[in-house]
Amino acid sequence: MEEFGRHGCIEVIAGPMFSGKSEELIRRMKRVQISGKNFRIFKPTLDARYDPSRVVSHDQRILEATAMGNDRVALEQLEQTIKTMAEFVEVIAFDEGNFFDPYLTTLAEHWATEGRRVIVAGLDMDFRGNPFGPMPDLLAKADYVDKLKAICMKCKQQPAVMSQRIVNGHPARPDDPLILVGAFESYEARCRTCHTI
Repeated sequence: MEEFGRHGCIEVIAGPMFSGKSEELIRRMKRVQISGKNFRIFKPTLDARYDPSRVVSHDQRILEATAMGNDRVALEQLEQTIKTMAEFVEVIAFDEGNFFDPYLTTLAEHWATEGRRVIVAGLDMDFRGNPFGPMPDLLAKADYVDKLKAICMKCKQQPAVMSQRIVNGHPARPDDPLILVGAFESYEARCRTCHTI
């Protein structure tokens, strides 16, 4: 995954809450930084949990990023910006890719075809256990996929592949709003057995 001089590609880092997705994105981008490649990192403005203009992992690793809208119009504007930049942007990364419009998949494919490395980190499933945002399409079209797991925060025995939303100490109801940005106070990583809806 870290080889230099290869052609464009799409890399997806997916998994539940607390599985280390942002941490892995930060690790990869620090290597890109060391290599001297021209890069840009983006995150949705609605994710301001730790910092509005940085990618911050739950263990407080930090990397500068550009916050942007998550709708198609914002992505189309970004597409034009990248196209008109004087210096070729070799690596384009997104944190919390699950919050972006499905047009992100089209952009990722386009940029990879142009020879760019595109890295997207995000939840593969929502708190109900359904595929989340553009992530299913990105996973299908990616050249490289890393599906990370956490440890179940309930049984503390099994690998966690689900994100359990917690409301007032209890699992969220299926009809609760889909998007609620939060961390330890709102979510737990759960194995399939311990995940309830």
